[in-house]
Amino acid sequence: MSLSFLFWIFASLMLVFGAAVIINRNPVASALSLVVSFLALAALFMLLDAYFIGIIQVLVYAGAIMVLFLFIIMLLDLRVEKLRKINWIASAGGFAVALLFLVQVFSVVGRFGAAKQTFPPLVKPLLSGAEGSTSDDVHRIGLLLFGSYNLPFQIVGIIILVATVGVVMLSRRETR
Repeated sequence: MSLSFLFWIFASLMLVFGAAVIINRNPVASALSLVVSFLALAALFMLLDAYFIGIIQVLVYAGAIMVLFLFIIMLLDLRVEKLRKINWIASAGGFAVALLFLVQVFSVVGRFGAAKQTFPPLVKPLLSGAEGSTSDDVHRIGLLLFGSYNLPFQIVGIIILVATVGVVMLSRRETR
């Protein structure tokens, strides 16, 4: 099976379920659509031979972050939004802005010379380790993350903890 065929399948899945995140009025269905979109993105990373990023995409985003989102949605007890009348003027304005943005992106990419060239093939390290890279991607990312970016990594963890505690405190029902 051709890799370009798989690319188009996973890219289409990602776009369709990304649109479903916005279109769905039920927050749980929207979150589950986001999970499928994350899984399709992980499959695209796998097609690019970026296996580590694909696995991290599944474990961190489709796994841990979405469990946190679903926990917060269930904790807040969000209901399905009532159907409202569509504001056609605002919808037409939003469509016009999106169309202008798309035209602008295509004009910039059309004038950018590097965008017309094919992407160079990825260099794969030899399995023996005699030539090329002697350390793998996971080792280098770990050294970079816990060496140079240890403080920002810890700060992000604390911010997520504070946000979760804040949601629990805001959603608590007071007994009177």
